[in-house]
Amino acid sequence: MTLLRVFVAFVLCLIAVPATAQGVAQAARTSETVASASSPAGTLKVEITLSPEGRVGYVVSRLGKPVIDESRLGFLFTDQPEMLRNFQLAGQGTRSFDETWEEPWGEYRTIRNRYTELTASFDEKIWAKRRMNVVFRIYDDGVGFRYELPSRPNFTHANIADELTEFNVAEPGTAWWDEALEWNREEYPYRRTTIDQIGTAQTPLTIRTDSGLHLSFHEAALVDYSGMDLRRVHDRLLKATLMPSSTGPRVSRDLPLATPWRVIMIAPDAPSLYRSAQIVLNLNEPNKLGDVSWVKPMKYVGIWWAMHLDKATWDSGPKHGATTANAKRYIDFAAKNGFGGVLVEGWNKGWDKNGNYEWFANGSEFSFTEAYPDFDIAEVARYARSKGVAIIGHHETAGNIANYEKQLGPALDLYQRLGIHAVKTGYVADASGIQAEGADGKIHFEWHQGQVAVNHHMKVVTEAAKRQIAVNPHEPVKDTGLRRTYPNWVSREGQRGMEYNAWGEPKNPPEHEANLVFTRMLSGPMDFTPGILSLEGKNKTHIPSTLAKQLALYVVLYSPIQMAADLPENYAANPKPFQFIKDVAVDWDDTRMLAGEVGDLAVFARKARGKDEWFLGAVGDEQERRFDVALEFLQPGRRYRAEIYRDGDDADYRTNPRSIVIEQRTVTSTDRFAARIAPGGGTAIRFVPAK
Repeated sequence: MTLLRVFVAFVLCLIAVPATAQGVAQAARTSETVASASSPAGTLKVEITLSPEGRVGYVVSRLGKPVIDESRLGFLFTDQPEMLRNFQLAGQGTRSFDETWEEPWGEYRTIRNRYTELTASFDEKIWAKRRMNVVFRIYDDGVGFRYELPSRPNFTHANIADELTEFNVAEPGTAWWDEALEWNREEYPYRRTTIDQIGTAQTPLTIRTDSGLHLSFHEAALVDYSGMDLRRVHDRLLKATLMPSSTGPRVSRDLPLATPWRVIMIAPDAPSLYRSAQIVLNLNEPNKLGDVSWVKPMKYVGIWWAMHLDKATWDSGPKHGATTANAKRYIDFAAKNGFGGVLVEGWNKGWDKNGNYEWFANGSEFSFTEAYPDFDIAEVARYARSKGVAIIGHHETAGNIANYEKQLGPALDLYQRLGIHAVKTGYVADASGIQAEGADGKIHFEWHQGQVAVNHHMKVVTEAAKRQIAVNPHEPVKDTGLRRTYPNWVSREGQRGMEYNAWGEPKNPPEHEANLVFTRMLSGPMDFTPGILSLEGKNKTHIPSTLAKQLALYVVLYSPIQMAADLPENYAANPKPFQFIKDVAVDWDDTRMLAGEVGDLAVFARKARGKDEWFLGAVGDEQERRFDVALEFLQPGRRYRAEIYRDGDDADYRTNPRSIVIEQRTVTSTDRFAARIAPGGGTAIRFVPAK
C-alpha cells in the first residue's frame, strides 16, 4: 500500500509539472501577475507581479524562456518606513512608441527608438499610503525600468537609504565585472567568474549564460541621483546598491521624482549585445541644447604622454611641459598631420608642491584662470587659430569640486574669450575623496559616483554648453547616455586607459580592450588615448601590444575625440603605421560588429560620416585569434582599395610586437577578408573607393 501511494504521488507530480521552463517558474511563484506587456516584435515579455503580502516584483522572459526570474522592487528610507510590502494595484496602462532620431555625432547617424511601455501604479494599504509607480520600456533587445514617486501630503521629500531593486538571473553563466566601492574608483581590470562569484560590481556588468544568451546590466539618465552598483546576495540574485553619501541618505530629493532607468540589455550573441546598447541612449531625453554644430569630433595630440614617461612635468620647473614654446611645437605637429586639436595639461598654477601641499587628492591651490609664467595662454590660443588647430583646455580638480565650482564661471569665460571650445576635466582622488561644500558651509567627502558628484558634473556640462564648450571628464561619473541630451558631453575616461601601460606594473592585460568592448563601452565613448607606436612606457617598459593593435584601437574603442597619444618624435620614426592614424575617421554613419566574443575577439566595421569610406578594426587577447568576415557592408557594385595593416606572421606581443604587414588589395562587397590576430595583436583596414 505504501509503495502504491508513492507511485501515485510520483505520477501526479509528473502530470502537474508544466511543459516549459516559464511554466516551472510560474508554478514556483505564489505571486499574481497583475500587468504584462511584450516588446514590439514579441521577443521579450515583462510581467509585473504582486505577492500575497503585497510585494511588487517583475519577471522578464525571452521567446517564452525566463531571463530574469521574479525580482522584487522597492526602497529603504532614512526617515520613512520602507517601501517593500502592503501594496495593492491602483492602475495600469500600456502604450507603443516608435521614432527614428539622428545623432549629431556618434557611432550611428540614426537610431530607432521602438518600444512598448508598461506602467503600473501601486498604493500602500497601510503606513503612509504612499504611491509607487513602476514604468517599463520593453525593447526587442532589452528592458529599461524606473520608479516614479509622486508627491503626497505626508510624503513630499524622499531621503533614500537604498533601493531594493533586484535582478534574479534565471540561468547560470559567466560574468565579466570589476569591483565597486574600492579605493581606485572604476579603474580595475575586469574579472571573469561565474555569476555566483560576483561580489559588488560596477555597471555595466556583463553575463553570458550557459545557453549563450548575453546580458548586460547598467543604468540610463543618471540625473540628480546616486550611481547604482550591483551586489550579489546569494546564488544568482543581484541587488542594486546606491553609492554612499556623507550626509546619510544616498539620495535626497523633493517629490515628485523619477529615478534613473535600470537597464537590462538582452541579446543572443556578443555582436548583438553591442548594438543593444542603443537602449541606453534611447532612454535619455532628446537634445536640450539645440544647434550643436560647434561640437567638433576630432583627433588630437597633446602635452600629456611625456608626463607619464617622466620626460616632462605638470608642475613648473626645468621639465615643465606646458610652455609656450612646447605648445607651439605640438600645434605645428597637429597642423602638419591634419589633427584638429592640441591638449595642454599643466598650464595653470597649483601643480607645485609647497610645504605640506601636494595637488593629488587636494587641489586647493589650483587656479583655473592663472597660467604659469612660461605659458602665454592668449598667445598659444592665437597661434593655434592661425594654424587651424583647436586648443583643448584642461581643468584638473584633484577631486576638490568646492574649489573648482567657485572658479567655474570665470574659468569657462576665459576659454570662451580665447576661442577654446573643449576642456578635459579631471578628478584625481581616491574613492570617497571628492571634496564638496555642504549646506552647512563645511567640506564633506563624497564618492565619485554619488549624488553630489553627479550633480557637479551636470553643472559643469550645462555651464560649459552656455559657452559652446565641450567636456571630456576623466575620473568621471559613469556614462549613462546623457550625451543624447547634452551633446557637448563628448567622451570620458571611467576605466583603465593607456596610461596604465606607461606606468609599468600592473599593465593592462592583452584581453583588456576585448573586455572593454562588451563592458565599459556599452555605456558610451571612452577617451582611451591609443596610438603608442613606440610600444614603450616609462623606463622603456614594454607595452603588451603589437603595432597593428595600436592602430585597430581607433576603430574598436569608440570616441568622437581620439588622441594620438605618443610623442611626436615616435610618430616621425614610424611614418607608415602612423599613416593609418592620420587617415582614420572618428565620426560615423554606421557601425557593424562583424564578429566577437566577450574578452576574446572584437571585429568592427564603421562607415565614416558623410563619406563612402569604411574602416575595419579587430583586436584579440593573449592568444592567437583568427577571423573571416564578409565585406558585404561595402557598397554593392563598387570596387574598393583595402589599405591593410595587420600583424606579421611572426608577430607576438611578447617576442616580436613590431612585426607588421602593410599592404593593399582591391575588394568588393562580395569578397571576404580573413586574418590572423597575433597574441596581443590586431588588424586595421581602410576601405576607399578605387579609381
